[in-house]
Amino acid sequence: MNGVLPDRALGDLIASGAITADPPITDAQVQPASLDLRLGDTAYRLRASFLAGTGRRVMDRLADFEMHKMDLTGGAVLEKGCVYLVPLIERLTLPDGLTAVANAKSSTGRLDLLTRLVTDGGTEFDRLPPGYDGPLYAEICPRSFSVLVRPGMRLNQLRLRQGQAALSDDDLRALHQAQPLVSGTALIDEGLGFSVDLRPETGDLVGYRARPHTGVIDLDRIGAYDSADFWDELRSRDGRLILDPGAFYILVSRESVAIPADYAAEMAPYLAMVGEFRVHYAGFFDPGFGIGPHGTGARGVLEVRCHEAPFALEHGQVVGRLVYERMAARPDRLYGADIASNYQGQGLKLAKQFR
Repeated sequence: MNGVLPDRALGDLIASGAITADPPITDAQVQPASLDLRLGDTAYRLRASFLAGTGRRVMDRLADFEMHKMDLTGGAVLEKGCVYLVPLIERLTLPDGLTAVANAKSSTGRLDLLTRLVTDGGTEFDRLPPGYDGPLYAEICPRSFSVLVRPGMRLNQLRLRQGQAALSDDDLRALHQAQPLVSGTALIDEGLGFSVDLRPETGDLVGYRARPHTGVIDLDRIGAYDSADFWDELRSRDGRLILDPGAFYILVSRESVAIPADYAAEMAPYLAMVGEFRVHYAGFFDPGFGIGPHGTGARGVLEVRCHEAPFALEHGQVVGRLVYERMAARPDRLYGADIASNYQGQGLKLAKQFR
């Protein structure tokens, strides 16, 4: 059946050798609709980001861009503003008909840690052609904070698809009619639109802006850092926020969204014509997101970077969309219900490393 492969099908691919790794893949890496990828033990500092290009291998092109090689075994700092390439532990031999797309994990995006998948023969980031057979690499560029990484850390994830999975707008309207996907009126136009919340129901805290000069963040240390050392709180009394060029923000959607068990979703950036900013680093939403004992719907955290000019963001402005996809089968485990999920039922929330 066409659709996004669930956890059980990912397990079958691992068992068959289509996805291999040394050390072996663990159960904790297998998510309801994706597979977490692990950093290897080496990083290459690059002078520029690059793609391998058609018919070319990443390692063959590395000599053109490598500045120095780093051993991650005992932990190493990836410095803010620098570009690194890290071979991943996992390797793919995809069966015909399967395609794959990668995305940063939630905490990776909330740290402004640009992480993209690179492959042999690749002509774009985070996209694999049908039947890809080869190694995987993560390009990592810390944008706001320097980070301490070690082998085995999971910064990005892979989602596999069989055939066409995305719902048309008509299909999405029918699904929303049967199972409400969003609080309030659904804006459906090439996906489910969502807007920014700058008038919170309680208080006036609307988001956070990354501070420019901070210490190193050890990605393994959960709840270890005082948010005030790394973030400035943003408050608004008039439903407006002026974004500074080059600054990174954590905001939250006005809508609460839900992902039913037979579907997955991916956050896509809104059209560039709506303003001088971009929303989206971590884009996968798993089946079961926003559905649980607390009720239906969870806010989407927005990772926002302003570009060339200051831009006035208004409460309720549409800033992105969720593209819903069919699952090839219902996962054995759902987000928030059967697995530990840091962001289920979330509102405005920083990455898990902060308290």
